Amino acid sequence: MLYAAIYAAYGVASPFLPAFVNERGVPPEELGMVLAAGTAIRLVAAPVAARIGDRLRALRAVLVACIALGAAATLGYLPAHGFWLFLCLTLLHAAFLAPMPVLADALSLGAASRQRFEYGWVRGAGSAAFIAGTLVSGQLVAGHGLDAIVWSQALLLCAAALAATRVPELVHPTVKRENRPLLLLRIPLFRNLVLVAALILGSHAMHDAFALIRWRAAGISAPSASVLWSLAVLAEVLVFFWIGPRLIAWLTPRGAIALAAAAAIVRWVVMALSTDLTALAVVQPLHGLTFALLHLACMRLIARTVPDGLEGTAQAIYATLGIGAATALFTFTSGFLYSQMGAAGFFCMAALCAVALPLTLTLRA
Repeated sequence: MLYAAIYAAYGVASPFLPAFVNERGVPPEELGMVLAAGTAIRLVAAPVAARIGDRLRALRAVLVACIALGAAATLGYLPAHGFWLFLCLTLLHAAFLAPMPVLADALSLGAASRQRFEYGWVRGAGSAAFIAGTLVSGQLVAGHGLDAIVWSQALLLCAAALAATRVPELVHPTVKRENRPLLLLRIPLFRNLVLVAALILGSHAMHDAFALIRWRAAGISAPSASVLWSLAVLAEVLVFFWIGPRLIAWLTPRGAIALAAAAAIVRWVVMALSTDLTALAVVQPLHGLTFALLHLACMRLIARTVPDGLEGTAQAIYATLGIGAATALFTFTSGFLYSQMGAAGFFCMAALCAVALPLTLTLRA
């Protein structure tokens, strides 16, 4: 319930929020500044919230507070107009929403290990709910205007806050006082894991920014492009729910991450060489390996490696200071690559994954 509400809340708003802000008197050049500010504050807010939760041994309480405050910030969009008010609201909104998946992952990994259920089931529920939220939001906007996304997200966040109160807290009878964030960086497995994940997941930046532009320029229709994108998300859900846990049990987490790196190399090479609809339909489902399988395997290694009392901090470093910062850097870089090299820029993304592939040998838990 928690993951479904969180990711449905993301899904109902993310496609249409820029249009909502633009409609309220924020022109495109200022809209870019507003969105960039929200991205920047996420890289700070999630680690801070996670560290507070670890220090207080109250990850659940911090999660509930962040979700509730996020719902309140969302409702603040309704009467807002103009750049400065939206800038302030976006900073608050992003700061409260950024810790949600980080804290939820820390809590769910702990619950999964104690109560013997598969983490991929709850994370897969989140991905499925994101798809449903995106589809529903399109209908709501068509029937009730852009204000509907604000009400929808606020209601879903309220549901998420209620669900979070029922999630078991992480309990550690004794936590060593020396468990500080720097301790994580002294663990070679954790350092290497963050680096490998940053390279592979960061390589998705060019796809996310330029795949649709590349496809449309090649004459692929909007409905066909939508189907291609949906194939990737459907594969993600299938891997989270069913395929991923079995592959990890067979290959070990290290082997699963190596498979994800190899699949990403194939995916980006094909993206660089071809816009044939059949070829794209074959490689788009590799997203299930390049993202979902990688994420599941990383969660498995983090659960085995991170000392008690640093679960939230570890998730924040993995998700924001590692992957988030890498994605931001590679998104910025991909703009220059695509403008200078066109689709050949995807070879550079494949090269990132080629660098990550031998590093997977260091990921022995």
